[in-house]
Amino acid sequence: MQVETRLLTPEAEHLAYAAMRLAQGHLVAMPTETVYGLAANARNADAVARIYEVKGRPSFNPLIVHAPDLPTAETIGIFNNQAKQLATTFWPGALTLVVPLLPESGIASIVTAGLDTIAIRVPAHPVAQDLLHAFGGVVAAPSANLSGRISPTTAAHVMGGLDGKIAAVIDAGPCEVGVESTIIGWQAGRPVLLRPGGIPIEAISDSLGQAVTLPAANMDPSRPAAPGMLSSHYAPQASVRLNAKAAEDGEFLIGFGAVTGDITLSATGDMVEAAAKLFDTLHRADETGRPIAIAAVPSNGLGRAINDRLRRAAAPR
Repeated sequence: MQVETRLLTPEAEHLAYAAMRLAQGHLVAMPTETVYGLAANARNADAVARIYEVKGRPSFNPLIVHAPDLPTAETIGIFNNQAKQLATTFWPGALTLVVPLLPESGIASIVTAGLDTIAIRVPAHPVAQDLLHAFGGVVAAPSANLSGRISPTTAAHVMGGLDGKIAAVIDAGPCEVGVESTIIGWQAGRPVLLRPGGIPIEAISDSLGQAVTLPAANMDPSRPAAPGMLSSHYAPQASVRLNAKAAEDGEFLIGFGAVTGDITLSATGDMVEAAAKLFDTLHRADETGRPIAIAAVPSNGLGRAINDRLRRAAAPR
């Protein structure tokens, strides 16, 4: 059903309107420091179901719940000592923790896709914080795009895919981090990296005083433990070729470092700049209608998250 999508600014009156629409069960796209998120009341099953419907998202793919602070997060999830340490160190920020779901949380079961765990983060973006406080609750908020497509880092990206499908978009400019949050869970009592993201895994390992491992290889792909684990994701319409040193006939080349290309993630090889520009650059490349080639990016620090997104963008679909 086509609806009017209002483009809002971060002023108090507009945030109050957005909070009201969330309370009424509607969807609102909000800025975070990572990417724009598509928010719904996490305790309203019908509202959350609209996220899956609007995005075309598989129902077995769980959602991240955004809370304003750790005390609120502890009303919906059970935090062990390591989870509390990471939350204290990195929240608010680009870290999602997958912890056991508190039975009395009131979170709609559709949010967790039937799992007994829940993915939670506390966003650092001041507008996201203002909206959460104005709403007075927690929201389920995957990226505000069609499922599997390039994540949105500007309000224009959101409107390009969801205009006419959601109640409102809050425009607070481009996202600072530019890639989704790092997701950490626990298996057999050990911390595992479920998705690389905006906080380098090295910083998380240093905080815990132990290495964070990769998840078990026998995990069921039809029941991902966290968002962003599907093999094909973050994908442009065009085909994507990785580790390119030069463009082949007809390709649009995204450069990095010494590989200049038609556009570059970072001419100086700066990982922070490359992460912040990643999705916007993919959007711009896809608008050309040409196949996309992308220069190699080292896999250290934020490069792990960048390469994770690029591999999923290039995966068969």
